[in-house]
Amino acid sequence: MLEYDFMRRAILVGIMLSIAIPMIGVVMVNRKTSMIGDALSHTALSGIGIGLIAGINPLIGSLVICIIAAFVIEFIRKKFPEYGDMSTAIIMSIGLGFAAILSDFTPGGTSFDSYLFGSISTVSNEDVKLIFIVFLSVVILSILFYEALLYISIDPNLAKISGVSVGIINSIFTFLTAITVAMSSKIVGALMVSSLIVLPVSSAMIIGKSYKSTYILSILFGILYMLSGITISYYYGLKPGGSIVLIASFGLILISLIKSIYNRINLKKEEI
Repeated sequence: MLEYDFMRRAILVGIMLSIAIPMIGVVMVNRKTSMIGDALSHTALSGIGIGLIAGINPLIGSLVICIIAAFVIEFIRKKFPEYGDMSTAIIMSIGLGFAAILSDFTPGGTSFDSYLFGSISTVSNEDVKLIFIVFLSVVILSILFYEALLYISIDPNLAKISGVSVGIINSIFTFLTAITVAMSSKIVGALMVSSLIVLPVSSAMIIGKSYKSTYILSILFGILYMLSGITISYYYGLKPGGSIVLIASFGLILISLIKSIYNRINLKKEEI
């Protein structure tokens, strides 16, 4: 499959996203805000619709809309903390509503549909460049602010006591989340991004013994699930988003079973 240019682009983009998404996912899962990723991934569809109608790269439209939506969600969460979940649902509903209307005006329905569940054949050189910029931003800022993100993912109050500028770090993380979700719609699909945010992290949390080990394992699982899904989707003509998510789900179940068996064996050894 590597003899085709579009597959080389798809795999390159897939590797970059499979590293960037878990980096964001670890923090989101620990903060219990993974549903924000779901809201942004659905809202990204309206940006894709705007891009298709305006004749620009849909990923740029998705990027702008996701950034706006992410900061609106954070603003509402801070202003009305007791209605945090409601703000996420409201933004997702508005985004989906606009996407549904815009889909009727996009030139060629198949173009819009390919962003719902991902497509490995539509990744262009421009997409690779855009995603590379996002990938570098996520990796550099995630490493640079690793400890600060660790603190805010565990306890914002502890982060303040430790001298972390919670407001600034939250803004940086919100920005990184928005651009990562926006760029993922091409390969993973807008409706599937939130699953890839959660599943590699969930797999890693089962066997990870610390935040750092969970962080590293999340990235490794992300790469494994992404490449496996893309390969299967190519050979069997399946949607890449669905293939990636099902592989990740199977991986999570398998790891859970292995961990359960391992714990039982250890328990029996201790009893003996």
